[in-house]
Amino acid sequence: MAMMHSDTLLARAKEGDQAAQGKLVQLWYKRIYNFGYKFFMDHDMAMEVSQKTFISMCRSLPSLQDNARFKSWLYKIAVNYCREEARKRKGNRSLSFDVVWNREAEDSPAWETSSQRFDNPERQLQQAELSDVLQQALRELNEEQREVVIMKEYEGLKFREIAEVLNISENTVKSRMYYGLDGLRKILERKNINKDTIGYEL
Repeated sequence: MAMMHSDTLLARAKEGDQAAQGKLVQLWYKRIYNFGYKFFMDHDMAMEVSQKTFISMCRSLPSLQDNARFKSWLYKIAVNYCREEARKRKGNRSLSFDVVWNREAEDSPAWETSSQRFDNPERQLQQAELSDVLQQALRELNEEQREVVIMKEYEGLKFREIAEVLNISENTVKSRMYYGLDGLRKILERKNINKDTIGYEL
């Protein structure tokens, strides 16, 4: 993914330039909001986390030592606020996950195009029902695995970036990812959902 901001913009923002800070918020808001929404599956919670994240970003920018680490630094702030809100709402999280079996879903012939799905009401219903089950399955993972799965599969962060966000080693990230995906498959299999029942390839 191309750099979403220039070093000059970041430098101005760190110096307290409010216009530059506003531009950074504009550039990154959608991604941070999406991360929060996938964590909670709740618009208001995502808005709350996003607002707190960017307020903290503007306040703490001068402390960012390495501009190249801005992305992981920003996600770290968002993760911390998600965890904080999750502790307040323990047991109420709901998440979605639709790439359990095939990480390259977009390129897989087993996935239909969006037009095909919209032209097939029965398939639409099946997808909606599967999405509900997947939300329940992802919610059953522990928080450590769930965070990694969301950041890797939904947000497209690299293992190195996730390691920086969570302050753990890349091997630990990969381990959590492996066990997270394996756990999801087992949960879904217990619910009799597998490649045969839905037509995806493992």
